[in-house]
Amino acid sequence: MKKYTQEVTVTESHLDQLQHVNNVQYLQWVQDIAGAHWQSLVKGSKETFGLWVVRSHHIEYKRQAKLGDVLLIETHVALTEGFLSERKVRFYSTGTKNLVAQCTTQWCYLDHNTQKLIRIPQNIMDLFAQ
Repeated sequence: MKKYTQEVTVTESHLDQLQHVNNVQYLQWVQDIAGAHWQSLVKGSKETFGLWVVRSHHIEYKRQAKLGDVLLIETHVALTEGFLSERKVRFYSTGTKNLVAQCTTQWCYLDHNTQKLIRIPQNIMDLFAQ
């Protein structure tokens, strides 16, 4: 499985009262990179796909990120089974290469029209395996 990456520079709007990146900001970045990765996989496709919704997030913070830090955000889908997909997201400091935070998110796949849980089709599992 190929990893998808983005870089982000920490700005004042990302900070909390302690002057490091707010935990809610990390979750926003988790969702943003998941969406960007999905769009990169289905770009140009004429197929109608289902919807993804979060079932759970588990996030661990290893180091603080502060104003001006540049973070490399890396993601991949680690597992797809039934209607669940498990995505890993890791945040690294581009300066030190140290792991700053990591998140595991379970996503549920829903039918586009009914919004009910459905089994993840093989063609989507194949996309994630690229």
